[in-house]
Amino acid sequence: MSTEAPHPYSKYPVRIGVQVQPQHAEYADIRRTVAAAEEIGVDIAFNWDHFYPLSGEPDGLHFEAWTMLGAWAEATERIEIGCLVTCNTYRNADLLADMARTVDHISNGRLILGIGSGWFERDYDEYGYEFGTAGGRLDALAESLPRIEQRWAKLNPAPTRDIPVLIGGGGEKKTLKLVAKHATIWHGFGDAETIAHKHEVLDAHCAAIGRDPGEIERSTAVGDKSPEELGKAMLDVGTRLFTVSTSGPKYDLGLLRDWVAWRDEVNQA
Repeated sequence: MSTEAPHPYSKYPVRIGVQVQPQHAEYADIRRTVAAAEEIGVDIAFNWDHFYPLSGEPDGLHFEAWTMLGAWAEATERIEIGCLVTCNTYRNADLLADMARTVDHISNGRLILGIGSGWFERDYDEYGYEFGTAGGRLDALAESLPRIEQRWAKLNPAPTRDIPVLIGGGGEKKTLKLVAKHATIWHGFGDAETIAHKHEVLDAHCAAIGRDPGEIERSTAVGDKSPEELGKAMLDVGTRLFTVSTSGPKYDLGLLRDWVAWRDEVNQA
């Protein structure tokens, strides 16, 4: 199996994430699923930052993301943890920075700050946030990212490491420009051709500010695709972090096992 790719960001090893969607399940089931994923050998466990289910019964069981990450920090030992992704406008930026720093310490340096501009209108309406426009929410994210970085520099104690920042989204004029300036991981969506194009746009934004595009790990969700269906095509365009999603009430980790086995085969080649 070839892993060659003509991209500077192909230097990263393949990593596998799992998004344990905190919907339609009791927390005990979520905790057991994260523990099982760590035992399988996953690299990162994500949840998501919403207040209601995104599929199935709209008013089904659901839990909040960041309090859950604090629990995961204590309940896990090896894997990195984070939101895929935090909605920027649900929390004051300086508070979010402090929350992230705290979970970073609880986990002994295993937090990834996944963040995006937000999109799920029901969350905003039910919790009293202003939904506004997509452009306005991206502008708010652009204002928050420097505040987060500045707050990390002021906190005592400081974060245990330079907390990795994952930004999700593919907007070429605003989002990818923010990725170039602030992120260590970019999480995108689409087929290999789409992702390759987004990588080119992101690389151009990096060049414009003098940043090495190889500093940004490239990530995507796998949907229901197997490694045989998706793996090589994404490798060839430079993707190195692949995330499998699973939802309650019965979390199925069969596809995750396939991707972890594929990761080991690729990384050992």
